Amino acid sequence: MARRRPARQPPQPAHPPAGIARDRDAVIAGLTLPWNSGVVEGHVNRIKMLKRQMFGRAGFDLLRKRVLLYS
Repeated sequence: MARRRPARQPPQPAHPPAGIARDRDAVIAGLTLPWNSGVVEGHVNRIKMLKRQMFGRAGFDLLRKRVLLYS
């Protein structure tokens, strides 16, 4: 009969990351308030995608037209 090994727990950090402790108020607000920046992040992601597509093709004027066209 084979013996089972006990399940191992993942290692736990010795202390919380300093960034979270330093930004405690912002972390609590981000987890508890009903507002988020999802819409803004979506627009930023779309603009970055357009910028990547336009790299090396034309200047700022064409990029500006594409961004405004898709707005």
